[in-house]
Amino acid sequence: MKVSSAGIVDGRILDRYGCKGKDFLNGMPSLSIPFTIEDAPEGTKSFAIIFDDYDAVPVCGFDWIHWTISDLRKTEVSEGESHNDPDFTEGCNSWCSVAGDNSVEQATGYGGPAPPNCEHRYTLKVFALDTVLDLPRGFRLNDLFFAMQGHVISHAKIIGRYCPA
Repeated sequence: MKVSSAGIVDGRILDRYGCKGKDFLNGMPSLSIPFTIEDAPEGTKSFAIIFDDYDAVPVCGFDWIHWTISDLRKTEVSEGESHNDPDFTEGCNSWCSVAGDNSVEQATGYGGPAPPNCEHRYTLKVFALDTVLDLPRGFRLNDLFFAMQGHVISHAKIIGRYCPA
């Protein structure tokens, strides 16, 4: 299985998908990055997606989650599908830690890159699953991990860099 993104060119995430873009929702960059999944294994019933930033750990103390998806049943997600009534289930991202009241609702869906200190590496992970997870909108990352347990039949990832300046 392979994942690719027109939003990552020469190893760099295009500016419009992060803090240098023009689309914001509740203070977070909101134009979601497109991606395509190829060569999904036979028996795949759905995909789970995690878009995160391990380089955030020294800055905030944890892996910053930018986007989680469950029950994706297609192999292409177009630019900007998040926050626009997508046909997949979106989980809560780490922007909830700065969103204040109603943080889970405000931070459900895509929250793009906005590294506070320097260039960061962002990983878009795709998991092919032998089931549909039926998680509720706004699920947390740990809910996704527990639901996927024993159902991952393949996985792929792509890494892109993003610089705040």
